[in-house]
Amino acid sequence: QVQLVESGGGLVQAGGSLRLSCAASGRAFSGYTMGWFRHAPGKEREFVALSSRSGNAVRYAQSVRGRFTISISRDNAKNTVLLQMNSLKPEDTAVYYCVSTDSSDISIRPERYPYWGQGTQVTVSS
Repeated sequence: QVQLVESGGGLVQAGGSLRLSCAASGRAFSGYTMGWFRHAPGKEREFVALSSRSGNAVRYAQSVRGRFTISISRDNAKNTVLLQMNSLKPEDTAVYYCVSTDSSDISIRPERYPYWGQGTQVTVSS
C-alpha cells in the first residue's frame, strides 16, 4: 500500500506564494507518476501539475503554467513531491490533493490515480 501525506497549505494574499509538500511511503515503485489535483467548491476536480519519476516529463494545467513548479525528490524509501506556487490568485483557492500511480502514463484523468492524499486547503484572498 502507498501512503501520501500533504502539508503546506494555508491562507495567503493574492500575489503571494505557498509550497505544498507530499511525502509518499509504502511499497517501492517500479515506475510512477506523481502530482497534484485540486477541487474547488462547485467545480470539477482538475489536474494541476504532474511529473514522471525522473522529473523529465511534466504536465501543467494551462491556468497554472508559469506560476507553479512541480518537483520530485527521492530519499531512501520515501519520495516527496513538491509544488511551488507563486503569484497566487483567488481562483487558485481549492483543496489540493497529492496523487500517485504505478503507471508511467502522465494522465490528467483523476480516475487513473489509485492513490490520493487527504488534501490540504489553499485559500487565496483578494
